[in-house]
Amino acid sequence: MKKFDILALGELNVDLLLNRIAGFPEVGKEIFAQDMTLTLGSSTAIFAANAATLGARVSFVGMIGKDSFGEVVRSTLEQRHVDTSNLIEVDNAATGLTAILNYDNDRANVTYPGAMSLMGVKDIRPEIIREAKHVHVSSIFLQETLHKEIFEIVRMVKDCGATLSMDVQFDPEEKWEFDYRKILPLVDVFMPNEQELMAITRKATVEEAVDVILPYANVTVVKMGTRGSLVISGGKRFHMPAMLNKSVVDAIGAGDSFDAGFISAYVRGKDLAECQRLGNLAGAVNTTAAGGTGAFSSIEAVKEAAQRYFGQTIEL
Repeated sequence: MKKFDILALGELNVDLLLNRIAGFPEVGKEIFAQDMTLTLGSSTAIFAANAATLGARVSFVGMIGKDSFGEVVRSTLEQRHVDTSNLIEVDNAATGLTAILNYDNDRANVTYPGAMSLMGVKDIRPEIIREAKHVHVSSIFLQETLHKEIFEIVRMVKDCGATLSMDVQFDPEEKWEFDYRKILPLVDVFMPNEQELMAITRKATVEEAVDVILPYANVTVVKMGTRGSLVISGGKRFHMPAMLNKSVVDAIGAGDSFDAGFISAYVRGKDLAECQRLGNLAGAVNTTAAGGTGAFSSIEAVKEAAQRYFGQTIEL
């Protein structure tokens, strides 16, 4: 028996959320936002917190500064029952921050990477990986050192006997340097959204992009927003429609919540169809409250939202 079901490995920052904004920012001008929230941010942290809420035993390997934002990160993860004993504190960089301007279902982000740009393979101890059944890596393009060393990190995970999922997330520089031919054979579940998949393969359609990675990938899960998700396994493709929320609060972290739902089922040995359903459902539940973790305050809250808004049940 492993100590943890999931080891989340990746970036850590706080999110400064601005809602109900009076138009779009312009250089030299000032506008008002009617709502502000400071909360746990970063895709990997949202994934970890929500997977823990769904009942998985989760630990986190990530880098923060010795500052007040770092304490927000640590305390919030602990409140969500994520093990923080493997967090790495540094005094030569501040904890990262993302300022998020929300506009209905879309948003504009500005990120200060800080400490999360420093973590690399030398900071990840193999004995920690051996304590976990599964490792989830996210936002590789936001983490400069991790991005450069991603193949070495992936190989370490596999050498330590864990299964592995990966969600590359957006590349702020839009270079999309990702050696999928070399990396994907070692990844058990690859979890991009459709724009990311097309970008890393340099293809104009999801279908073309899937064809490109098919010889290298094991299980691929493509998140398609309001059009649901696509699972590719054994050469077969399974599309599942989205569960749509008619009163979206915001969509921050919906993809990360999808990952949390899918992987929480995956580590429990559920079949891919049930993993996909719980991924779609977790992503939908995410949109019923503000921020990436707002709807995941407890498993009871998640189950209530799943039934109320979507007529769905959660059994893990």
